[in-house]
Amino acid sequence: MLPLKRFTIRIASQLLAILGLVLPISFLSFNVTFGQAPPDADIFLVELTGKNQVLQVGKPVNITQRKGYDNQPSFTPDGQQILFTAMHDDGQTDIYRYDLQKKSTTQLTKTPEGEYSPTVTPDQAYFSVIRMEMDKTQRLWKFPISGTGEPTLILTNVKPVGYHCWLTPDWLALFILGKPNSLQLAHVSTGDTTRIEGSIGRSLHKIPGKNALSFVHKRTPTEWEIKQLDLKTNEITSIAPTLPGSEDFVWTPDGTLLMGQGAILYQLNPKSTKGWTQLSDFSSAGVKQLTRLAIDPKGRKLAVVGQ
Repeated sequence: MLPLKRFTIRIASQLLAILGLVLPISFLSFNVTFGQAPPDADIFLVELTGKNQVLQVGKPVNITQRKGYDNQPSFTPDGQQILFTAMHDDGQTDIYRYDLQKKSTTQLTKTPEGEYSPTVTPDQAYFSVIRMEMDKTQRLWKFPISGTGEPTLILTNVKPVGYHCWLTPDWLALFILGKPNSLQLAHVSTGDTTRIEGSIGRSLHKIPGKNALSFVHKRTPTEWEIKQLDLKTNEITSIAPTLPGSEDFVWTPDGTLLMGQGAILYQLNPKSTKGWTQLSDFSSAGVKQLTRLAIDPKGRKLAVVGQ
């Protein structure tokens, strides 16, 4: 028997889908069928060694290790903690923090709303989230990282927001849900937005050493490319095709791209002609499908979501 709250959430999501409306962000990362819960997902931590685009990957360690949905990891600027989204048995989502040294987990939010995609803000005083409000509106909020104080709405009129990436303290790159989903730049102090591109993927990352943003452009259902947006000129150029069917990637500090497909982690040097090459096989850890990736600022630790 399904808990009543979860059953209600699933019914509502199906009705929204039938009506062609926006699905809650918690359902964006996987295929949903009637009465089906999100797939179990855990966060694995691995050590990265090597330099000059020659990487070695250590043994994956499961840092969530529970039945349920743990996803959307991001490192704090000091690289010592990981923020992530966890879904409870009743379908409620909150933000948690994993301390790498203490190997302990702390709950950061406990609200009637749902919070997703935690990211430390540029001033390091808050962490921003996509919040599923009580009326199902999806907007960008921030919580004090100290744990004291009330959350604050960042962009009042911008919705529905799916994912976000801080570019500067006053500028954000946003994944805005729609038909198609679009990449937009938002000016925090004014609330203004500029539409840049349509049919994009959920991964938004600044490119190391450049004043540029990277994103996945889904030109067709099967032809996906990682592209670069010059933040000064708004010129868009191609970097590399994605692995077939994969859209989650990260950059190492030296400019290497990492992306998963199945249980395999791949790497690509955009300056090389070799294309994607295998870096590590996570199947020995019981992982069947790699999705989200996060890397610490020094490029020594990688958080990987595996199903």
